[in-house]
Amino acid sequence: MAKVRTIGLDIGTSAVRAVEFAPTHPGSTGGLGSVVRVAEAPLPPGAVRDAEVVDPSLVSSVIKRLWSKAGFSDKNVIIGVGNQRVVVRQLDLPVMPMAHLRQALVYQAQETLPMAVDEALLDFYPTGEVDGADGRAMRGLFVAAVKDTVSANVLAVEGAGLVPQVVDLSAFALLRSVVIGDLAERTVACVDIGARVTNVVVADRGVPLLARVLAAGGQDATDAVARAMKLADADAERLKRQLGVGQQVQPDLADAADAVNTAARGLVEAVRNTLSYYASQVAGPPVEMLVLTGGGAHLSGLGQYLSSAARLPAVLGNSFQHVTWAKTADRELVKDRESTFAIAMGLAQGVAA
Repeated sequence: MAKVRTIGLDIGTSAVRAVEFAPTHPGSTGGLGSVVRVAEAPLPPGAVRDAEVVDPSLVSSVIKRLWSKAGFSDKNVIIGVGNQRVVVRQLDLPVMPMAHLRQALVYQAQETLPMAVDEALLDFYPTGEVDGADGRAMRGLFVAAVKDTVSANVLAVEGAGLVPQVVDLSAFALLRSVVIGDLAERTVACVDIGARVTNVVVADRGVPLLARVLAAGGQDATDAVARAMKLADADAERLKRQLGVGQQVQPDLADAADAVNTAARGLVEAVRNTLSYYASQVAGPPVEMLVLTGGGAHLSGLGQYLSSAARLPAVLGNSFQHVTWAKTADRELVKDRESTFAIAMGLAQGVAA
C-alpha cells in the first residue's frame, strides 16, 4: 500500500510555508514520520493583513509559484486560520447527541459572540467530561470564525489550483506540532510570534485549555524602527535583528533600540495578560513553561524577556525533532529556524494523526 502523505499550508502575514509529511505506520517505532518536502515564499506587503487574506489573487499567484518550484506531490492541502476574527472560549455543555450539540452552539453564539450567528462558522473541540450542576457535562473549546476570513483563505488556495481538504485552527496545529515528547506530559503555553499576530495556546498533557490570538507580532518592532530611523522596511528588519531586545547599544542607535524595546514590551504584556487570564479564569493546572515558535521568537533577548515577565522557563519549539528527512526535503531551508514552520507542520500532522 502506498504511503499516505499530507500537506500543511500556512498562510502567514509575511510568507506562505508548506510541509509535506508522511506519517509513520501505526505501531512503528520509527518516530512520527518523514518530512518529504518543505518550502516557503515571501508575500508582497498588503496581500495578507493581520493574518487575514485581503488579496486572494495575489496570494494565489505566490502559492502557485511555490507549488511549481517545490514539486509537491499533491494538490490536496490542509490550511489554517488564526486571526482576531476567530474566537475560542472554554464551554461546558450537557452530554448530548451531535445534532443537539450543533443547535446548542448556535444558542451559545447568539448569547456570547461579538458577531452575527449567520456570519460565523461554529465548531466544538471536546477536551473531557466534568461534573456540572445538572450532571455530567462535556467540556471543550467553542470555536467561532467569521465566514469571510475563512472564505478568503479558501479562495486564495483554490485560485492556486489546490484543493483545501480541511480548515484547521492554527492554534490547534501549533499544539499538535510542538507539544510532543516530554512536553506532552506537562502543562505548557505555546506562543507563536508571527509578523502581525501571536497565537497563544495553553495545554495540559496535550489537551488545549485556552487559545487566544493577540494583535501583536514581530513586524510591529520593525515598523517602529523604520519610523524612528527613517529606514526602508528591509533595512529596519535587519537593524531590529542586529539590536535585539534589552541590549546595550551605541548612542546613535538609541532611538532604534527604544523602538524595539517598546514594541517588545507591548507583546510581552499581552502574553502575560493572557497567562493571567488562564490562571484566574480557566480550570486547569498552573503553566510550567513557555514553548516559543514563529519568526519573532528568534529575536535576540525576546525569549529571555518573556521568560522573566512570566516567571517561567522558555524554550524554542522544534517540530522536526522526532521526524526523519526524505532526500527530497530541503533540510537546510529550516536549519536554525525550525520553529517558523511549526504551524505548517502541525497542519500536515492533523489529518495524519
